[in-house]
Amino acid sequence: MDEQQKHPETPRPPDSAQRPAGAAGTPGGPGGPGNGTPPTPKRHRGRVIAAIVAVVVVAGVVLVRWHPWGGASGATAATGSSGASGARAGRGGRGGNAANVPQPVHVATVTQGEMPVVLTALGTVTPLANVTVRTQLAGVLQTVAFQEGQMVKKGDVLAQIDPRPYQISLANAEGTLAKDQALLQTARLDLKRYQTLLSQDSIASQQVDTQASLVKQYEGTVKSDQANIDTFKLDLVYARITAPVSGRVGLRQVDPGNYVTSGDTNGIVVITQLQPISVLFTTSEDNLPAITKQMRTGTKMSVTAYDRSNTTSLEAGYLETVDNQIDTTTGTVKLRAMFQNPDNLLFPNQFVNTRLLVNAIKDAVIVPTSAVLNGSMGQFVYVVKPDSTVTVRQVKVGPVDGERTSIKSGLQVGERVVIDGSDRLREGAKITIPAEQPRGASGAAGASGASGASGTAHASGAAAASGARRHRHASQASAE
Repeated sequence: MDEQQKHPETPRPPDSAQRPAGAAGTPGGPGGPGNGTPPTPKRHRGRVIAAIVAVVVVAGVVLVRWHPWGGASGATAATGSSGASGARAGRGGRGGNAANVPQPVHVATVTQGEMPVVLTALGTVTPLANVTVRTQLAGVLQTVAFQEGQMVKKGDVLAQIDPRPYQISLANAEGTLAKDQALLQTARLDLKRYQTLLSQDSIASQQVDTQASLVKQYEGTVKSDQANIDTFKLDLVYARITAPVSGRVGLRQVDPGNYVTSGDTNGIVVITQLQPISVLFTTSEDNLPAITKQMRTGTKMSVTAYDRSNTTSLEAGYLETVDNQIDTTTGTVKLRAMFQNPDNLLFPNQFVNTRLLVNAIKDAVIVPTSAVLNGSMGQFVYVVKPDSTVTVRQVKVGPVDGERTSIKSGLQVGERVVIDGSDRLREGAKITIPAEQPRGASGAAGASGASGASGTAHASGAAAASGARRHRHASQASAE
């Protein structure tokens, strides 16, 4: 026991990781077990890991060099900058510095001109006359003298009803009139003789008065007979059905041979007047003062009718009248516009988009409508500054005419505003305008794009080689 306490514990050999390289007893040292022996499996794994790390580093450099993410580095290489700087730019494009990358946008210049004050509304084409032609007599429909869809003029014959019953009635009335006229003539002669005898005091005055009354009765009968004759003549006119207005006939409602009466609901045909034609549309009561002001001065305000898509102009006309009251349920008032419609482009009951030109603003500040954006602070635009950055500016919008918008305040003529690509912008963001880039930059961008396409297809060795060749050709072309 005492001897064991006298001999201290044998110290452990230091860990191989703590021993200096090449020391005695280490695997790699002169007296180590690894001297002159094959490498251990642990050392073999270390070499494999080192090889994998090297491959990953090389692949990362290649991706930074050729991948579209490294487009900024490609453009830098095309201009002669170092590869390390290009790699940093590529990493910045993917990292937190993406906000500093210039954003491509399209811009437009603020102009000055005449801005029309236009009221747009949905209207309905309404004919001035829409007549259902019905017969005023009862009889057999002999003939129909029109074709469906034909344009007719006022007074043109449309159909014919059998006139023979009315011709017979007319002849009977003419005979009655002739008989009553003869009786009237006889009564007048008797009255003349009675008046002569009365002057000679040969007859009583009562007989003369009775004869005079008889003459008046016959005169009334003759007038009644004449009225009957006129009635039957009018029936013969009604038997020949004519167009009451000029217009386009619709589909035939009855065929020849049918017995028609004045009580038929559908009638014979419907005629719709197309020239001229009107459009009924509504506008807010807030616009009524400006409209009535122009009408009081005698100005005929222009109205243009567009198709359903609001792109094709169908016809141009003028405002005819305004309704005499406002609809209290909607707060709108009806207006009627007149159109000559020579080509029949406006069809009855067609829905059209109307544009009423109320006034025109002289020397208005005008921008494209796409430049005006809406946000929590109201309407604003992105204004391009001389240092290729943008700033947010609030504007007050005036009348809008399709793709053009007038600005009451906030912009000056000659300033440039962003019209496309504004969704990626913020205050102070840098921008690029593709249309204004020089040719050299365009060539470098094209080479970078070709390199990026080759890098995307990096899985194929042949495609990568082809991309490298295209890059070299593009670089030679830029150098030339």
